[in-house]
Amino acid sequence: MVTVTHNTLVYITYSILDSRGMVVEQHDIPVGYVQGANSGILPAIEAAVAGRKIGDRVEIALSPEEGYGLRDESLVFVDDIENVPPEFRRIGAEVMFENESGETKVFYVTAIEDGKLTLDGNPSLAGQSVTCLVNVMDIREATPEEIRNGRPLDVQTGTVH
Repeated sequence: MVTVTHNTLVYITYSILDSRGMVVEQHDIPVGYVQGANSGILPAIEAAVAGRKIGDRVEIALSPEEGYGLRDESLVFVDDIENVPPEFRRIGAEVMFENESGETKVFYVTAIEDGKLTLDGNPSLAGQSVTCLVNVMDIREATPEEIRNGRPLDVQTGTVH
């Protein structure tokens, strides 16, 4: 039986649960990556899936450092609501900022109180331990191009997913 080894293309579905056991993210359509090929999949997930076979389900406890990172308070800004355009004066609004280098980052409005608005650039799960439930859906040998890209190729268009 085929198992997850280095340079195999692995398709998984997964759910991420917060510390209360509530589902905060779920992917029911399989996500493909190449095991050990800098695919962007978290190293802790790759390690937990190694050696598994199709149909296996893995539960992975991720610390903040292994998952969404620690909170960075330098990414939290409070400003007078009058300084914020009206379309962003609501909880959950996304505000895109660009630095001098042209790099962009999304910040979210997380609080509005006493005439002040709070913007936070941290991921919503930063600083939290989470549980990741992973289902191994398919495994096959990756092509050389998939290994280079860390992701599966679309057979019809030849583009990376």
